[in-house]
Amino acid sequence: MVTRASSCVTSRIAAADLEAARDVLQAAFAEHGHDTARDLDQLREEFARPWSRLWVARREADAPIVAVLLAWHIVDELEILDVATHPDHRRLGYARALVAGAVAFAAEHAVVRVLLEARRSNAAAIALYRGAGFYMSGLRRRYYPDDEDAVLMTLAFDPQTRQIVRLADEEAL
Repeated sequence: MVTRASSCVTSRIAAADLEAARDVLQAAFAEHGHDTARDLDQLREEFARPWSRLWVARREADAPIVAVLLAWHIVDELEILDVATHPDHRRLGYARALVAGAVAFAAEHAVVRVLLEARRSNAAAIALYRGAGFYMSGLRRRYYPDDEDAVLMTLAFDPQTRQIVRLADEEAL
């Protein structure tokens, strides 16, 4: 699936792009002081798993990768594990395009819900996900190694119409 947003192109990752994807993940996580980005071996493992979905965003078709989304598609759920944009390319719509592509994939593949988690302090990510139709479905207190809470977010689909069902938050920030 190749998607064109207003200023970028998103597509499934190719094996040749794994190192560039790792670099984007490491730069994005390091900027926030987290050293939990996936390494190249982990990305190779994800690439080989039949349930993993790796998408990348670029400014144009042959341009370098500037954003990455990793998800697992298992039965009727899609769980987004990582969304990362290189710090030099933030706030330009790359993550939004990747999330929109993942949501479109979910709708096309009879997914009932899309799940993800975000750091409680990551207001930009939470706003991005809310804009895509996600609601806050839970909170994992002291989830991360630095004891920060994880905000659980869900996007639900109507099983008949495949349309997003807008639901109110089940938890409060």
